[in-house]
Amino acid sequence: MTTENTNMSAAAVAAENPPIVLVHGAFANAPVWGHVAARLRAAGHEVVAVDLPGRPGAPMEPGKVTLDLHRDAVIDAVRALGRPVVLVGHSFAGIVAAAAAEQAPESIKTLVFVAAYLPRNGDSLVSLAQQDPDAKIGPQLRIDHEKAIAVVDYAARAELFANDGPEGLKAKLPDLILDEPLAPLATPVSVTDDRFGQVDKVYVRTALDQVISPAFQDKMLADTPVRSTVTLQTGHLPFLTDPDGLAKAITDAAQ
Repeated sequence: MTTENTNMSAAAVAAENPPIVLVHGAFANAPVWGHVAARLRAAGHEVVAVDLPGRPGAPMEPGKVTLDLHRDAVIDAVRALGRPVVLVGHSFAGIVAAAAAEQAPESIKTLVFVAAYLPRNGDSLVSLAQQDPDAKIGPQLRIDHEKAIAVVDYAARAELFANDGPEGLKAKLPDLILDEPLAPLATPVSVTDDRFGQVDKVYVRTALDQVISPAFQDKMLADTPVRSTVTLQTGHLPFLTDPDGLAKAITDAAQ
């Protein structure tokens, strides 16, 4: 088969499979999805990774960043693809994805929550995190109101986010963690049963998670049932520590 025919075949497969939109969580940006995105493209999906406002890839003063701007960045990426997508949200992006699904449920085939907050109406990251006594991130956070950011203690980053990762990853990870615009973390999300509630949902549990504890993930799942649940034996960043397992979970959810 010629290269041209191979490319045409790949394009045909991508046209049959739903596109996948990946949304990073707090303290991160779009490049964290690189390993998983490559696997999803190899499986025949068109893939877009969104940079939320306030990152190097979408620069904005932290004090001007809002949850609505996060939501709109995701909706713009989703609608640009022209057909219903699988929308994947990690951690805080569970709230962002829920807000996007509330606004544009017709554009989303399936929501995939990866080690993510699974909100009900009126929840925020702050309100949900306060209900998770087993999470270990709280004491490692510093709130800088003057700069309008939340900062994770540098020395705690490796073990907190990648407790299951190899030493090489742990050595690099602290410098990859970003400061996070503050306002969206405390903003309640508005979702309804008629819109967000009707969108297909899958949850990827992370059994070794220290940021959103497994027990709290289970509590959210009890409050908001989903079509299926997959458990990975990872900490909070499965896209770095088990990209094969996470890519499979996402492609299975896309079926």
